[in-house]
Amino acid sequence: MNERELLVDCLRRLNRTGVLYYLTGSMASNYWGIPRTTHDLDFVVQLPATALPLILQEFSENFHIDEAAVSAVYEPPHQFNAIDTRSALKVDFWLAGTEPFDREMLRRRVQVTLFGEPAWISTAEDVILHKLLWDRISPSDRQMGDAAGVIAVQAEELDKVYLRRWASELSITAELERLLRGEIKPKDT
Repeated sequence: MNERELLVDCLRRLNRTGVLYYLTGSMASNYWGIPRTTHDLDFVVQLPATALPLILQEFSENFHIDEAAVSAVYEPPHQFNAIDTRSALKVDFWLAGTEPFDREMLRRRVQVTLFGEPAWISTAEDVILHKLLWDRISPSDRQMGDAAGVIAVQAEELDKVYLRRWASELSITAELERLLRGEIKPKDT
């Protein structure tokens, strides 16, 4: 099973649960920007306790998923994963946050079709901002390269007022402006 097949499989499983989710991380930046190889999938999920059994049921076949880790998602680091036993690829699930930007990302998610499957995905602007936030937490050329790739592809379609407003609130204005000026280039894939 390759990354694309795993993504479709996970989307089908998540769609069956009825859980609010969106695709984020590298796969979201691949959709909006310049694709690169990735070895995991990242989903943000809004997960009431009543939905935990649904997630466990859907991901019980062909995945290693730890019930205790899923149940502990309400405690830091608010994350659990499922390992695909067919490919050893990892799927990370992040609990939707309660901070204003986290709530905004969930509210703004958009529905698209990925490889024939309906999918909820973070917007291009939110991918950029989230990549900048992650770069601040754990500096990485990949995060900045992904963000630059989204800007390169989306260019004039981006809502720069939204980007600048949230960059100011998140204290990442300098990084965003460097990206918008083209000072940071996308990585070669």
